[in-house]
Amino acid sequence: MTRSAPRLGAHMSISGGPANALYRGASISCDAIQMFVGSPNRWRSKALTDQDVEAFEQALELTGIQPIVAHSAYLINLGSPDDALFERSLGLLVDELERCARLGIVDHVLHPGAHMGAGEEAGLQRIATGLSLALERTADKKVRILLETTAGMGSHLGYRFEHLAWLIERVGGDERLGVCLDTAHVLAAGYDLRTAPAYEQMWTSFHDTIGLDQLHCIHLNDSLKALDSRVDRHTWIGQGEVGLEAFALLVNDRRLARVPMLLETPKGEDLREDVEALALLRSLVCHVDPD
Repeated sequence: MTRSAPRLGAHMSISGGPANALYRGASISCDAIQMFVGSPNRWRSKALTDQDVEAFEQALELTGIQPIVAHSAYLINLGSPDDALFERSLGLLVDELERCARLGIVDHVLHPGAHMGAGEEAGLQRIATGLSLALERTADKKVRILLETTAGMGSHLGYRFEHLAWLIERVGGDERLGVCLDTAHVLAAGYDLRTAPAYEQMWTSFHDTIGLDQLHCIHLNDSLKALDSRVDRHTWIGQGEVGLEAFALLVNDRRLARVPMLLETPKGEDLREDVEALALLRSLVCHVDPD
């Protein structure tokens, strides 16, 4: 009996236009990709043209890559107590959701935000307000915000499953909210997944707190830092604290067959590191069920 193969891919650059992310992904046999939809480090990006959209649609047809997941710009912080920064963050998030809609991208990964000294309760309230406003301002767009689990570095929120569950509930359980789990982040946040028993305990906690039906993306990253370090540092698959056993469990987990698993590990322009990591992950897949 053959298992459903996991949909593996990586974050791809949009240099030269959004369509190029798809062609780059296809060149290294990605099943799915993640990409930015604008500049990750600027408050304003060049507008998408009709030609950009047409080229993206053509690339999608030619490559057959699905799904495509967008990742938010790094500047967005819905948890900021500073009104000006909050409003700029909200505006940029709305712009990115509109860009996703133009490109036909359904899922947009967002770091929940950092409270910047205001305290976790105030920060979560602020993020919930921002999410509600963003969803309201894009009510006609079929784009889902995926709240990413974080390492909890500094004042970043989202390092506990309870944070994400609270935000989803506070925003009314909107079907346009979901979750992206990052393997390096959850380990650094204190969730062990390095052995089969710990892995099952982690997913039980996730399901009981958030629900597996809310999971729509997984970031496959090993961690340079140890369990519960609260430090966000990615490294190559099998070369960090997460370890190969956890990744083998992930790519063979039938419950996750529908969820794209995407690399965010360091790489050069030739994408050699992604090629090697994808080959390693695929080698871990057990294609035949034991009797």
